[in-house]
Amino acid sequence: MATFPRSQLRVMVDTTILVAGSGWPRWPYEVLRSGPNGECVLVLSPYVIYEARRVLSKRFPQFLTRFERYVAATEFELIADPTVEEVALNLKLMRDESDVPIALAAINAGVDYFVSEDKDFTARDETTVRLHQRLNVRLSGTFLREVLGWSSDELEQVRQRTWSDVVDMD
Repeated sequence: MATFPRSQLRVMVDTTILVAGSGWPRWPYEVLRSGPNGECVLVLSPYVIYEARRVLSKRFPQFLTRFERYVAATEFELIADPTVEEVALNLKLMRDESDVPIALAAINAGVDYFVSEDKDFTARDETTVRLHQRLNVRLSGTFLREVLGWSSDELEQVRQRTWSDVVDMD
């Protein structure tokens, strides 16, 4: 993996963004493209990559090759997964305990933004108060609009886009 200057915007994505961005050329795909386009440094953890492979293999095997090509061709910052002990000490951080290693990896890495489509990360309710105190979480469309400056028209053009409308990640 490449080494990036610390002054660049560092953005971690979760499994939902990797899976959706590999399958459909919509907002999560554009978040994934923001790294190679130089708009930010994409940050991934081994666990997120593993989970994306697992989900794609099981539910969307037709998208696995595109995902593998993307991971192989894209420079990203690979951060460490938290220890088993650290996860065990922080199980109350997330409603879904399987998300704790992902949240802790992002928190420990000090990323600027964490982008997800998972409601366990993105909901603004009593279940995410502690998480949002420690991590700047955005939905993909919100990240594109608020952080990368996309207009409503640009977001709308991507909303229902198909692969025939874009140059594929392949």
